Amino acid sequence: MPRSCGRGPMCASTGSRTKALKTSRRRYWRRRTPIRSANLLIVSSNGAGYDPVDVEACTAAGVLAVNQSGGNAHSVAEHALGMLLTLSKRILEADRALRREANVSRNALMGTEAQGKTIGIVGLGNVGRRIAALCEGLLGMKVLAYDPYLEATEMAARGGEKVELDELLRRSDYVSISCPLTRQSRGMIGAREFALMQPHAYFITTARGFIHDEAALLEALRDKRIAGAGLDVWAKEPPPPDHPLLQFDNVLASPHTAGVTKEARENMGRIAAEQLLDALDGKRPPRIINPEVWPDYAKRFQRAFGFTPG
Repeated sequence: MPRSCGRGPMCASTGSRTKALKTSRRRYWRRRTPIRSANLLIVSSNGAGYDPVDVEACTAAGVLAVNQSGGNAHSVAEHALGMLLTLSKRILEADRALRREANVSRNALMGTEAQGKTIGIVGLGNVGRRIAALCEGLLGMKVLAYDPYLEATEMAARGGEKVELDELLRRSDYVSISCPLTRQSRGMIGAREFALMQPHAYFITTARGFIHDEAALLEALRDKRIAGAGLDVWAKEPPPPDHPLLQFDNVLASPHTAGVTKEARENMGRIAAEQLLDALDGKRPPRIINPEVWPDYAKRFQRAFGFTPG
């Protein structure tokens, strides 16, 4: 059995050879910084998102990459729903008006009901399917979903009607982004996509900042092409207080705290520890990002520990 190397809970070694590494979102790997550790076997991303990890570099080096997908799904989905309701009822705008003005007219702050409306969810994974369940179950909302990696039957089982992205943007009263940041999703929502949204629609994202274009969103809000936005993720985190998007009363903002709850942190830590301990015992982890690397990883594991992993 491998023993702790004393460098943190996700690092294990045999002798002096480190076998596993846990990353945080502040550590970014890029192809220009190749993996130099001949003994590195596993990289564990600190969360569901794995954009800090250069998965291709890991695969090329025979290194297994895993994440903690699903560990914070309930927390993030609740955050997205909270943003949806706060924007719909214009709670943030009303709060700010009361703090700044006397004799506020409640008719000037008329909101809308979410009941029976349409939400479009981009990415129907662990978080997206939970958002779908909350919106349909609590509010009777119609759920459209765009996810190029899932078949229509699977998406229906997860609570969403499969549509293409353009159709989702045109038909939805709320657009919620919950997909991972990849090469394919980077910049997915730009000026063209915001122009497809309805003027009364709200844009909500609890995914990653680089999936949407902040400058394009700024223009859409300035031109009143959409009704508002709920933003938990940013290109620079946390955003500075003078960020242009923070100057709008119809922008609800949080500093990437959707998944920051006591319960989510406990889940993520437990899942991360269990995955690495299982992997170092020769078991196949359930949340592998690069499954194609398994044959090469298995050979390297066998050389390190003397037996072939399952």
